[in-house]
Amino acid sequence: MSQQPIVLFDSGVGGASILKEIVERLPYEHFIYLADSKNAPYGERSPQEIINLSVKNTEYALRMNAKLIVVACNTATTNAISYLRTHYQLPFVGIEPAIKTAALNSEVKRIGVLATKGTLSSKLFKQTSEAFTQGIGVVEVVGKGIVEAVEGGWTSEQNFLDHLNIQVQAFIEEDIDYLVLGCTHFPYIIPQLEQLLPPHVKIIDSGRAVAKQTETLLMENKLKTSSTHPGEVEIYTNVDNVFHLKQLTKEIPNAVVRRDDF
Repeated sequence: MSQQPIVLFDSGVGGASILKEIVERLPYEHFIYLADSKNAPYGERSPQEIINLSVKNTEYALRMNAKLIVVACNTATTNAISYLRTHYQLPFVGIEPAIKTAALNSEVKRIGVLATKGTLSSKLFKQTSEAFTQGIGVVEVVGKGIVEAVEGGWTSEQNFLDHLNIQVQAFIEEDIDYLVLGCTHFPYIIPQLEQLLPPHVKIIDSGRAVAKQTETLLMENKLKTSSTHPGEVEIYTNVDNVFHLKQLTKEIPNAVVRRDDF
């Protein structure tokens, strides 16, 4: 079973940022990544819709003989991972905004969270935030239009930058020193955020922590591959814009992008 693939899924291309971190940490594993761009964004959907989409992706992953599934989507994690863990036997790794890290390191005791509506309104996010932000001011902003811009490849266009600038004003006004990215699509706009935010603001995401947790679960469940050769990385998208996904994943060794329906 250790030679079976690790499967990741996200509401599109965003989770490729997580895939990159995990491949770097576990280069000998076989990976399959599912970009559910056809149904993006998840953040505006109801909790039940998010669960249904997560079940669909999980069932596809099982048909691909997954040994472990990474829910490479903050919205799907916060709304669906409890359901998935209850109804399926294999290990799941979820993604939560790195609030704890930001709260512990903030010198001014004010942090920002940029996430989707589905993440910010979820019970799991509220529990995590309450657990780690006692005495910390938290500025929450729903990132609107960002997922769509990353999916479409227009994050450098002026209209998008103007729209993003409006959204980050709350962080600037409250003088935060840490910005937590609560969506796997958002690391792709870090250069734009760095242009718009004051230079002292540190931007953090969950990629490295997720990679570390993936390795931990593999070891605990005796699922880590015994191979000493670089693993295959298969990337599937259910829309026709294969070129954009190839561009986002071109730095991942051995990555092959394919079109499929799931």
